[in-house]
Amino acid sequence: MPASASSKTSPGSAAPPAVRVLVFSQRPEIRAAVITAIGRRPARDLGRIDWIECDTIDAVLRYVDAGSVDLVMLDGESQPTGGMGIARQLKYEIKDCPPVCVLIARQADRWLAHWSLADASLRFPLDPLEAAAAVAELLRNRLSGVPVVSN
Repeated sequence: MPASASSKTSPGSAAPPAVRVLVFSQRPEIRAAVITAIGRRPARDLGRIDWIECDTIDAVLRYVDAGSVDLVMLDGESQPTGGMGIARQLKYEIKDCPPVCVLIARQADRWLAHWSLADASLRFPLDPLEAAAAVAELLRNRLSGVPVVSN
């Protein structure tokens, strides 16, 4: 059965632009789990995600400082420097810093995520629906210019 016209992109409309999401963890299995949970397109109204995987703080700083990232996802449990410390550094040092989401292991760590100035936090292991919804909201706010409110 053919798809309805509402589910297709109309001939004159362009697809939403791709967005760049940086995911940082020193553990490749954490990065892979984040990418798998969120996927390539967290919502229909957003463009495809081009994932940037980083395993060093220097790489994170280089990408974010260049202004080529729409969202930063940081592993709060990384060692020796965790995502919360990196989040706080980014928020203090980068003008027009993209939204930052910190992955936390325990619900009790939300206060640390708040201290880090992260715009959102997600409990790891990720719930795919919750993670996609949070990422979509952060990206929509970034693309529309709306300031993101920390939770």
